[in-house]
Amino acid sequence: MPSAAPLARVVRSGVEESVHLGHVAVCDTRGRLLAWAGDPDHLAYVRSCMKPVQATVSLDAFGAGERLADPLVAIACASHNGEPVHVRAVRRLLARGGVDEGALRTPPDRPIDPDAASRVRAPRPVFHNCSGKHAAMLLACVAQGWSLPTYRDPRHPLQRRVRAAVTRLSGVEPMVGVDGCGVPVHAMTLRAIATMYARLSSPDRLGDLAAAAARALGAMQAEPYLVGGRRRDDTAVMTHVPGVVMKEGAEALDCAVALGEGIGIAVKVADGGYRAAGPATIAVLDQLGLLPSPARRPLAGYARPPVLGGGRGVGHLEAVVELRGRPRTA
Repeated sequence: MPSAAPLARVVRSGVEESVHLGHVAVCDTRGRLLAWAGDPDHLAYVRSCMKPVQATVSLDAFGAGERLADPLVAIACASHNGEPVHVRAVRRLLARGGVDEGALRTPPDRPIDPDAASRVRAPRPVFHNCSGKHAAMLLACVAQGWSLPTYRDPRHPLQRRVRAAVTRLSGVEPMVGVDGCGVPVHAMTLRAIATMYARLSSPDRLGDLAAAAARALGAMQAEPYLVGGRRRDDTAVMTHVPGVVMKEGAEALDCAVALGEGIGIAVKVADGGYRAAGPATIAVLDQLGLLPSPARRPLAGYARPPVLGGGRGVGHLEAVVELRGRPRTA
């Protein structure tokens, strides 16, 4: 992939063992490319980085989520670890809509978190990392009188609304496939993804979705642990970096929006090696001037995770991404 740029490298006992290549796009609400690495027009499925948009549509259908507490809104935006706090939030969200857990169409799964996984007897839909998003979709269907069993179908009214919101925010007509959890997944360039994230912070661009989007992003900031969980990059960044909302996605796509700046960020590791995505995204935030000094120490382990040998640190993974273009908006 000659257009890809180095994003991170792995050093073991003084030897560079691996290099992860990839692409970065940084855009503003007008869709202008502010900075990049590799190919900003690289095509990628948005995967779970689409969850803030999907949750926005569900909350709007439900009534902007005014009647939901922050933890329930945050779990709707989550790729959660399946820890007990996450599962309780999903069940509370379902209960608010009077929906039985059996209505979830997420594939049966075990929690991502090893400790939580060791305590469950068998895979269940509620343990799937997307169960909060699906619970919010079910609540939207209840509120609107739409079919529950078919809520994952691309032709379902909810999924049509999601696609329309994606097109409005990104400025492009996305390709559509099937995500790991069974709902439609949208593909577009990183430039379009970054633009979509930037516009999540712009009421003028959101139109009638503005209240629901503000509710979703505000809940992610207020309850970052529910968005991911233990040892998760997006949870750590949102805990320590005010004004930045970040979301992890499958196949090593990370996205973020700097709310006060109107800047959207999309970082894609070309080989899908997720260990490189967090450090690369943190480095991009730093180069954009969005990483305050007080956040550096608590994020050090995420920005430069250790490489182990025999159970002890013998090296590290470090970001080597270098942004081109203007570092910040004028």
